[in-house]
Amino acid sequence: MNNNSEAINIINNEDLQQFEYIENNELAVLVYRFYKKDIAFTHTEVPTSMKGKGIGSALAAYAFDYARRINKKVMILCPFVGAYLKKHPELSEQIDKQYRAGS
Repeated sequence: MNNNSEAINIINNEDLQQFEYIENNELAVLVYRFYKKDIAFTHTEVPTSMKGKGIGSALAAYAFDYARRINKKVMILCPFVGAYLKKHPELSEQIDKQYRAGS
């Protein structure tokens, strides 16, 4: 797992179904939804003030770790998470092989 996700305080806001990181009263999020038997990562948003600090990658690492802990396969609908997966091919075993984005 990415060490950034351990170094920053990410919380799972289950009511809103999003992983959150707050810094200087600004919110970075990775939104998820449960779909059929999977968890879908739908959207990542990081404020400009946090760009380049690895916050988005930490959120993605946390999300994949969460999916593993709750034993859910992953569907990726978010382009950022898709790019993160390309940089971390070891996580591809968590992807629902029956689901293909755009199909």
